[in-house]
Amino acid sequence: MMCAAEAGKRGRSVLLVDHASRPAEKIRISGGGRCNFTNLHTGADNFLSSNPHFCRSALARYTPHDFIALLEKHNIRYHEKKNGQLFCNNSAQQIIEMLMHECNFAGVSFQSPSTVSKIEYSGCGFSGQNRHKRFVIQTERNTLVAHSLVIATGGLSLPQIGASDFGYQIARQFDIPVTPLRPGLVGLTVSSDKLPDFQNMPGVAIDSRVSWQNKISFRENLLLTHRGFSGPAILQISSYWKPGTTISIDLLPQNSLQEIFITQRHSKQQLHNLLADFLPKRFVKIWCDFVLEHLSLSHLKDAPVSQYNNTALSQITELIHNWEFAPNGTMGYKKAEVTLGGVDTHALSSSTMEVKQIPGLYFIGEVVDVTGQLGGFNFQWAWSSGHAAGQVV
Repeated sequence: MMCAAEAGKRGRSVLLVDHASRPAEKIRISGGGRCNFTNLHTGADNFLSSNPHFCRSALARYTPHDFIALLEKHNIRYHEKKNGQLFCNNSAQQIIEMLMHECNFAGVSFQSPSTVSKIEYSGCGFSGQNRHKRFVIQTERNTLVAHSLVIATGGLSLPQIGASDFGYQIARQFDIPVTPLRPGLVGLTVSSDKLPDFQNMPGVAIDSRVSWQNKISFRENLLLTHRGFSGPAILQISSYWKPGTTISIDLLPQNSLQEIFITQRHSKQQLHNLLADFLPKRFVKIWCDFVLEHLSLSHLKDAPVSQYNNTALSQITELIHNWEFAPNGTMGYKKAEVTLGGVDTHALSSSTMEVKQIPGLYFIGEVVDVTGQLGGFNFQWAWSSGHAAGQVV
């Protein structure tokens, strides 16, 4: 819709074909229904891609402040939640209605629900009244002929709301490389024998720092699930994690357990009661039992901290601040917020999103190998890449 509206404002004849009966379902369900529509701190470092500099041009030419100006034009009120994340005060539906209004103002036509069954391309154009047109698009309703074709079909995440591999199919049809695909911003699963028994405490949140191979870390909430871990910190690190590698969790990033033990060296409290001043009580009891068994210290389960020797306290400190585990996978595309990988950006112009070898064909948004971190960055990429293509199609 961003691309269609921008093209329509330039006087182009625009038809938006959508297989869904309702537009922008991903906007509708995002941010708890309030849509984290951008992030004030957007920069190239907030994105993953095999071509990390590709996103710079589009992001620089349509910034978060440009999108904010559009919201203010439509009198949509918003607020910053944290770390530059902007949400609607009322409903994500306001963003959808705003984009629909922009499209209607620009004369954009809609055809939905409608399924594309075939796309043909002629670089030389067609004869007669369709002179200079390059694309023939076949749907169940009609045959469309167009000068430009923009693929804005998203990725594989959330198939329950209609996500599919259609965009990647089109890329492969035109021999455009697609980088490896996998779920991103997704919960991680862990073998049950590698975890404490957290079955009865799903939803418990812990302020944590989660790291991957000492290369990148995120300080946000961690959530326990019956299959492993989720929550903002895990979603962030999941986009960087590679199968077969470990992740480290610091359960007390705001404190030093070593210093706590020094001040409480003669405490008569049991370990889990001492730690309950800093961590959720239900969590810490199960975690302590697990750790003591792991360290062969089960005999200290009911003992006061004063009976722990320095070696035991050091081992527990290490596990609190550097609890390592190897996930055995992710929770999959049904739970993932985005798809990592996509149409290889080396095949595209960074300024226009046009395929270098196929004039008139464009790929924008999530279908492209540009994936943002959690916090509004992926929507900003949608607006920026859509705007870039909309200026030239």
